[in-house]
Amino acid sequence: MNALIKSATIVDSKSDFHNETVDILIEKGRISKIAKRISNPNNYKEINLENLHVSQGWFDSSVSFGEPGYEERETISNGLKTAALSGFTAVALNANSNPVIDCNTDITFVKSKAENHATRLYPIGALTQSSNGKDLAELFDMQNAGAIAFYDYQKPISNPNLLKIALQYAVSFGGLVCSFPQEQKIAGLGVVNEEVNSTKLGLKGNPALAEELQVARDLFLLEYTEGKLHIPTISTSKSVELVREAKAKKLDVTCSVALHNIFFTDDFLSDFDTNFKVLPPLRTKKDCEALIEGLKDGTIDMVTSDHNPLDIEHKKVEFDYAKYGTIGLESAFGALQTIFTTKKAISLLTNGKERFHIPERPIVEGEKADLTLFNPSTNYTFKKENILSKSKNSAFIGQNLKGKVYGIIANSKILINL
Repeated sequence: MNALIKSATIVDSKSDFHNETVDILIEKGRISKIAKRISNPNNYKEINLENLHVSQGWFDSSVSFGEPGYEERETISNGLKTAALSGFTAVALNANSNPVIDCNTDITFVKSKAENHATRLYPIGALTQSSNGKDLAELFDMQNAGAIAFYDYQKPISNPNLLKIALQYAVSFGGLVCSFPQEQKIAGLGVVNEEVNSTKLGLKGNPALAEELQVARDLFLLEYTEGKLHIPTISTSKSVELVREAKAKKLDVTCSVALHNIFFTDDFLSDFDTNFKVLPPLRTKKDCEALIEGLKDGTIDMVTSDHNPLDIEHKKVEFDYAKYGTIGLESAFGALQTIFTTKKAISLLTNGKERFHIPERPIVEGEKADLTLFNPSTNYTFKKENILSKSKNSAFIGQNLKGKVYGIIANSKILINL
């Protein structure tokens, strides 16, 4: 794959050309030359786009595609195309499928379905068999097959001894254990954040305490086992404090936040729009501000779209009966840029690679091309027509966003939406 990118501003602190506008020559999938001006004697495909910016390829640490089993929601093929046109050169696939991805053959299957795509797929294996929270899955075998972490998607591990054993066992082969932050007995049947709005709307509340108790418990177990833990999608101010304290103790812990939990508050629930029914639930303005501050100071390591496609039958129902989840790949960059600078947004979209052992590809000569192409200045209103996923359950429809993604150059392929 050969191409010549013209007049692109590089956004990559690990590149000698950071903040410079240059041409980038790509030959056989590698960056062969970066200079102010490069001629094109071999008549390679030229990429010349308005206000073009280029960064290292973005990574999303939590996406669901449905396949196998829920292909009506999304397929791996279309999911990876959606990710590519949303700027992501790598995604971590949750074991949110039927059957659940909980053994080495399952890992091999989803990897085979992802071959020959521009975006690379990195599977996350279930932590327990069938994600039932009772018996550990084949962690070591799955890691050998290509799993990058172990997580029962949005299902808390209620048995603390099971999580303790998982952390201890994973230490022996460098595995990364993920634990969903919710104490189910406290959360009960709650469907939204327990606060003033839940009372006004007459919806059962899921208190912040349910998350914070679980985070505190998991951090105690982490300290005891000296293991390696990732806490996905925290949502409360107290959770940020708990993780900050754990990092001060030098515990091996990272965490993420779902983009919708920093973009929306529970005030958006007033119309009972089930696209805002997410887990963890949308919290208060105070929580949002604490989460944003946690991202700024590094307490929270990464953002995720927590992309979760759901067909209309699971969303166009009464709020209590709707499934949790929103898609978010297509709106991720535009939403992030309404909160952070372009430089910070790019940093948050690439931060998770090291934790999940995804190769980092700085924009330097000789490196494999793993690039995201975008225009950070475009302002637009996100509409249903902007959705590339099979399912259309986006909480961001109607929101004013900033930044257009052109596509990616990665895995020796070019995928750009003009």
